[in-house]
Amino acid sequence: MAFSPIYRYEFTVRSEEIDHNGHVGNLRYLEWMLDAARRHSEAVGCDFDSCREHGGTWVAKSHRIEYRRPAFERERLRMETWLESVERVIARRCYRILREPEGTVLAEGETKWVWSDPESGRPRRIPPEVSGRFAGV
Repeated sequence: MAFSPIYRYEFTVRSEEIDHNGHVGNLRYLEWMLDAARRHSEAVGCDFDSCREHGGTWVAKSHRIEYRRPAFERERLRMETWLESVERVIARRCYRILREPEGTVLAEGETKWVWSDPESGRPRRIPPEVSGRFAGV
């Protein structure tokens, strides 16, 4: 069961996101995932400055992406992201990218984020004031 409700938004594929194969390039999916994490965090009041006020910052530990179908220029896509779990120092964030309007899943992914001390870079326990913001979206 997911830790947080799903955060969603839609966007349109731009021409500069198309690679030499004529569809969205692989790196772009990772960039979309990182953007979704930022947007979701900002939506719950957990932006960069707020994180620093709570003594930490998010650092990516690992990314996983499974590509199911290609995306093409001018297609309308829907990004979905949520925190699947929050444990001591790690939050596992999931992503799903779908083609609109039919809802075909194009890609799914996950990032493990480590809550870290911004000065030392060492992992720290995720404060309940931070994790709690995602539970109520």
